[in-house]
Amino acid sequence: MKPYGNQLNFKKKVLYKKNYEKISIISTKLIHQILDTINISLLVLIFTLFFLSLDSQRKWSNTYKSLSKTRAINNNLIDYISKIEEFYISELESLNIYRKTKPEDLIYLDKLAEKKESLFKKNLSSLIEGLRDSKYQRGY
Repeated sequence: MKPYGNQLNFKKKVLYKKNYEKISIISTKLIHQILDTINISLLVLIFTLFFLSLDSQRKWSNTYKSLSKTRAINNNLIDYISKIEEFYISELESLNIYRKTKPEDLIYLDKLAEKKESLFKKNLSSLIEGLRDSKYQRGY
C-alpha cells in the first residue's frame, strides 16, 4: 500500500498531539502542586506573623502600662521636689530678712530665784482647794 498524500504526516501530528497532551497534563499537575505549596506556605506565614504581632502587641501594652505608672510616679516626685524647693527658697529669703545680732543688741535678764515648795505643803493645799470646790464630797 502506498501512502496517500500526507497520511504519513497525519500520523506524526496525532502522535505529537498525544505526547503534548501527556506533557500538558503532567505540567499542569506540577504547576498546581507548586501553587498549592506556595498558597499553604503563605497561609502559614500569615498565621505566624499574626500570632507574632499579637504577642508583640501584648508586650507593648504591658510596657506602656508600666511607663504610664512610672510617669505618674515621676509627676508626683516633681510635685514633691517643687514643694521642697519652694520651702528652701522661702527659708533662704527669710535669712535675708533677719539681721545678725551683736552683743550690744542683747538684753540680759536677771535669773529669778525659784521658789521651793515642799511636797507636803503642795499636797495639803490641793486637798484644801478640792474640799472647797466640792471635788471631794463626804458621804454618799
